[in-house]
Amino acid sequence: MYSNEKKVNKLFLNWLSICLLLVFSIIIVGGLTRLTNSGLSITQWELFSGILPPLNESAWIEYFDQYKQIPQYQLLNFDMNLDEFKIIFYWEYYHRILARIIGIFFLIPLVFFYFSKKIRFEYINICYLIFSLIVFQGIVGWFMVKSGLIEDVTVSHYRLSIHLTTAVIILSIIFWLIKNVSLKYNKAFFSFNKNNLPFQILILLIFFQLVIGAFVSGLDAGKIYQTWPKMGNTFFPSDFILNNVINIFEFDNHSLVQFYHRTLAYIIILYSVYLSILIFKKKMFVLYKPLKIVIFFIFFQVALGIFTLISGLNIYLASLHQITGVFLVLSALNLYYFKVN
Repeated sequence: MYSNEKKVNKLFLNWLSICLLLVFSIIIVGGLTRLTNSGLSITQWELFSGILPPLNESAWIEYFDQYKQIPQYQLLNFDMNLDEFKIIFYWEYYHRILARIIGIFFLIPLVFFYFSKKIRFEYINICYLIFSLIVFQGIVGWFMVKSGLIEDVTVSHYRLSIHLTTAVIILSIIFWLIKNVSLKYNKAFFSFNKNNLPFQILILLIFFQLVIGAFVSGLDAGKIYQTWPKMGNTFFPSDFILNNVINIFEFDNHSLVQFYHRTLAYIIILYSVYLSILIFKKKMFVLYKPLKIVIFFIFFQVALGIFTLISGLNIYLASLHQITGVFLVLSALNLYYFKVN
């Protein structure tokens, strides 16, 4: 049963809603940190000592000297001055501060709700899972940054995709929990029912597209072909030679990764058409409105992707592309939520 204390239940719901906004915010800031190539500006994992930014000129010079030791500065930003360094530093600094705020803001109220004994045990367990993922996310964040400190001028696109995907998984779990608490249900996400399978496939496709999108970002694959609908003069990248079938699964090739991202977008469009037909054919009236929202975000996201590409990777369009991707995930989850019995 739900909490008998309406005030505690409302407080719990408000807390989850703020957590959702915080996680959403850090995804935006993290995306901008990547787009501005700021993620390697702080070369140390200063969990406690890094709470405050440099407070004097000597401290700034010390941080700048540390940055000068890594390949990104030596090979790409060797002409950067201190004022320019401060810009990329603050992007990464705000990203890390926001991560600390999320960890503290989630943990302290969670302890309170646990000892209050007024929130469903299942909800508390889910919150433990969320906090574990938050801790894991922090570790993955540093694991990602380390990949760009020794040999590469940027972070590993594999580690970047894990970092982004984990953040979206955290956001998705919080969103699902909010739906359950607010609507006074206890719907399970992993509902193994053949009727739910088409909706689960849609979510899986969108998450896979998210991973490929992170690959595109991490490899700067959007800089290779900036034309649409063709990639240069052909639909398949002309600079890639397919020697055997195994070669098609090459996730380190910039051109091929962009091709995957484009192709999967078309697949998602076609699948959404199939799902729409299925919903209308079976007269699932309760899903009409959530479906329209999903369809809107799919086409808006594809259009944004195209304009981002042909604009030469305009940072504002690229950031909006990532934000819309998150909204697409949440809208697909919302559609699935109303389908689950």
